Amino acid sequence: MRQFDLAPLYRSTVGFDRLFSALDQYVAADPAPTYPPYNIERTGENAYRITVAVAGFTEADLSIEVKENALTLKGERTPDANNPVTFLHQGIAARAFERRFQLADYVQVTGAALENGLLHIDLVREIPEAKKPRHIQIATGRGSAAPAIEGKVKQAA
Repeated sequence: MRQFDLAPLYRSTVGFDRLFSALDQYVAADPAPTYPPYNIERTGENAYRITVAVAGFTEADLSIEVKENALTLKGERTPDANNPVTFLHQGIAARAFERRFQLADYVQVTGAALENGLLHIDLVREIPEAKKPRHIQIATGRGSAAPAIEGKVKQAA
């Protein structure tokens, strides 16, 4: 496994602590789990969709939680006590899982739908007006100079 020393970056940057912490976390993390399989799609300029294959799970077996830029998807299939099943072969995995997705700033979950064994989670990035780029007019010539502050100046005696 490769080791990366991020110390020089810590010394020369300000305000990127969260980014470096995330990099440290991903470098030191265990191998990523592969169950359940998922896709991440870009459906628009600021719209995304996560599609997770959850065959055999119902809405009651799944939970979605968003907390501090982290989307957590949990699934735990509960056996039906009224209808016990004895498998001769079980090829469809239905084990409990927990999958986390790190969301960028201003990304919000707008909805989730379960259809045909696929869980679709829709996300949108909504940047506040104060954070959006804005055009600054450049003043030119004498006629558009900034207004002067007028007042009397006291002379020292």
